[in-house]
Amino acid sequence: MGFFDKLKSGLAKTRDSFIGKIDTVLAGFGKVDEDLFEELEDILITSDFGIQTTEKVMEGLRKRVKENRATDPEQVKELLKKEIEELLTAGGQSELDFNDTPVVITVIGVNGVGKTTSIGKMANLYKKAGKKVLLAAGDTFRAAAIDQLDIWAQRAGVDIIKQNEGSDPAAVLYDACHAAKARNCDVLICDTAGRLHNKKNLMDELSKMSRVVDRELPGYKRETLMVLDSTTGQNAVNQAKAFSEVTDLTGIILTKLDGTSKGGIIVSICSDMEIPVRLVGVGEGMEDMQSFTAKDYVKALFE
Repeated sequence: MGFFDKLKSGLAKTRDSFIGKIDTVLAGFGKVDEDLFEELEDILITSDFGIQTTEKVMEGLRKRVKENRATDPEQVKELLKKEIEELLTAGGQSELDFNDTPVVITVIGVNGVGKTTSIGKMANLYKKAGKKVLLAAGDTFRAAAIDQLDIWAQRAGVDIIKQNEGSDPAAVLYDACHAAKARNCDVLICDTAGRLHNKKNLMDELSKMSRVVDRELPGYKRETLMVLDSTTGQNAVNQAKAFSEVTDLTGIILTKLDGTSKGGIIVSICSDMEIPVRLVGVGEGMEDMQSFTAKDYVKALFE
C-alpha cells in the first residue's frame, strides 16, 4: 500500500464523520442559502476545525460562492475543498525537503504524543534519501526516553549520541555536534524533554541548546519541529500555542491521524498558527510517516 492509500485509509474516520455529514446536508438542500451555511458551520466546529478556523473557512466559502455564482449545493462542496486547501498552505511550504542539508532538527513536544517514534521514522526517511543521520538523546529527564530512542536508532540503522539519565541536555548536544562534524553527518536530530513544566525552564533549556548549535555547527540549517497527537483535537492547538511562546517553531509533525475522527485539526493548526505541518503519521510502522502535502490531504479527505 502506497502512502497516499495509507493516508486515505487513515483519514477514514474523519472522512466518514466529516464528509458524510456534509453530503447529508448538501443532499437536503435544494438551494444555497444562509441555512445551508449555518449547517456547514456546525459540521466544521464538531470536526475540530475550531471556532477561529471555521469562521475563516465560512468567510472564504461565502466569498467563493458569490464570485462563482454557485447555486447548486454540489458546487459548494468543490468550493469548500479549495478553501480548505488554501488554508492548509497558510503557513507556507509544508513538505520537509530531505535534500536541504546539512540540518539540525530539534524535536519538541509533551510526553505521550509519539515524539521518540517520530524521530525514528524521520531518521529513516532521511536515511532513505541517502543522508547520513545522527540522533542526540536530549531527553535526559527520563531514562526510558534514552533507551527508547536507542531502539529506534537501531531500527533506522543510524548512530546515536547519549549520556546517562539526568545529564545536561546541552552537554549531550555538544557531543552530538562534534560527532556530526567528525562523521560528516548531513542530519542531526535532537530529542528534548517532553514537559511543559515551567515555561521559563523550558525556554532556558531550549535557548542553551540553541546556543550550542550556533557555536558548534554555524553552517547548518535549523528546524524546530513540534510533535502533536491529532487524537487530542483542539488541545493540540493549545500545546502548539504554548510552545510557540517559548521557541520559534518551523513546523509540526502530526501523529496518530489514523486514530481520530477529528482530522480537521490539521486545518486549525495551519490556519490559526500559520505553522506548516511538515510530516504526518498514519500508523505504527517505520514507513507510516511521510511529508505532508495539502493537495494529498484534501484529496484523501474528500474522495
